[in-house]
Amino acid sequence: MSAAPVWSVDPRSGNPREQVAAEATAEEVDRVVRAAHSVRDALADRTARAAFLRTAAELLEGSGAHIIEAADAETALGPARLTGELARTAAQLRAFAEVVDEGAYLDIRIDHEDGSRTPPWPDLRRWKIPLGVVAVYAASNFPLAFSVPGGDTASALAAGCPVVVKAHPGHPATSELCVSVLRRAAARTGLPEDVVTLVHGFDAGVELVRHPLVSAAGFTGSVRGGRALFDAAAARPAPIPFHGELGSLNPVVVTEAAAAERAPEIGAGLGASMTLGVGQFCTKPGLVLAPAGDPGDRLVKALTETVSSAGSGVMLDHRMRDAFLAGVRERAALPDVETPVTPGAGGEHTVSAGFLTVPAAALTAEGPHDALLEECFGPVTVIARYGSEDEVAAVLARLPGNLTATLQTATEGDDPEAAALLAALTPLAGRILVNGWPTGVAVAPAQHHGGPYPATTSPSTSVGATAIERWLRPVTYQNTPDPLLPPELRETNPLGLPRWVDGRRVG
Repeated sequence: MSAAPVWSVDPRSGNPREQVAAEATAEEVDRVVRAAHSVRDALADRTARAAFLRTAAELLEGSGAHIIEAADAETALGPARLTGELARTAAQLRAFAEVVDEGAYLDIRIDHEDGSRTPPWPDLRRWKIPLGVVAVYAASNFPLAFSVPGGDTASALAAGCPVVVKAHPGHPATSELCVSVLRRAAARTGLPEDVVTLVHGFDAGVELVRHPLVSAAGFTGSVRGGRALFDAAAARPAPIPFHGELGSLNPVVVTEAAAAERAPEIGAGLGASMTLGVGQFCTKPGLVLAPAGDPGDRLVKALTETVSSAGSGVMLDHRMRDAFLAGVRERAALPDVETPVTPGAGGEHTVSAGFLTVPAAALTAEGPHDALLEECFGPVTVIARYGSEDEVAAVLARLPGNLTATLQTATEGDDPEAAALLAALTPLAGRILVNGWPTGVAVAPAQHHGGPYPATTSPSTSVGATAIERWLRPVTYQNTPDPLLPPELRETNPLGLPRWVDGRRVG
């Protein structure tokens, strides 16, 4: 039986564009993984890795017009958004090249022999080494920055791990273009092309996470799909780390003082954030606790005006559009739920933004409104109107883990609720914002893009310099003669790397 074809589909019409590949069979997955495993030693040279990442960034930019055209045709995200995403993707690659050059990610720690300790210390030298072949599962909503050339791939390659990417079915042609660029960059810098490869197909993705030569996986997608792969990774004879980003409600709490001070500003900002990218950001604010009474009413009025003017948009594919429409219908039909702006179908292939309101008291205990505490992918948010601090605390106590949590406070004078609310939000998310909006994740060394389950399946970040740590494991050498040590751990520090020696930072 021949392999199933992989088609590129136009989300603006639902029509197939072209066949770009075929789904990989189990035999093909095995061949690709073994090829990646066979070239892992080629990535041991840090200088070559850094050059590869910088060359990849350069070649992506050089092919930018072609890549953006293909990505827009498959995702309907638009040239402006995709131009920014391509720039972010290239910046990520260059940022990880700098991480590799600097070398602090190796976390080198040396404790010299010390017989005065109780018990005595031997000579100990610790650093981190790459895990091996990494499986990367591409995201639907970021065809570049969280897909083939995205952060998971860049950080794994920076760590010295070959990568096999499972393409997302929503943008297979874009994926093929991007992997060809990465393989060209590898060849140009003297590395084997098989340091990064691509497979297509659902079954191929399952085979990939089960393959005995795959040492770790990174995933961005749905709770259902991510949890299935996470369970498969854990059920292997030798379980592997699975770093999955699965889903996030991204709650927002607006204090009474904040609403009284600047309700129109907060409503307009919320409307812009929850409709950005047709509501298809993983950091979209999906639940907002706003006060009852006049200040909250003014916030809702501003939100109504902003969302009503947003216009309709095309979602990434028709499957997601159908799920969005079904999700908002289910939520809007719940008791005590109102729709000041009704989200729904904007046309045959589009959706229109909207929002729901509900008394916060309806969310404080398990019941029919629990669906409002789950992510609905698309341009919709839920405004829960609270009448007391106790209601806010009760709702927050029921929330699952999130990527972000936002607090809107007064900017002038005291806000007596702020400190306690910030403390209540901190356990819920990996990034806490004050007087901002969560859509937009800066690629910076201090960034954390992750959170308690189901936001992610591990405490690691997928954005920022420390994302490299997911693909490394520590090894300690004890009483090892200097000539036998890796150069990075030798006494003279011939590579000039930063390290901790006897408890003090050197270099």
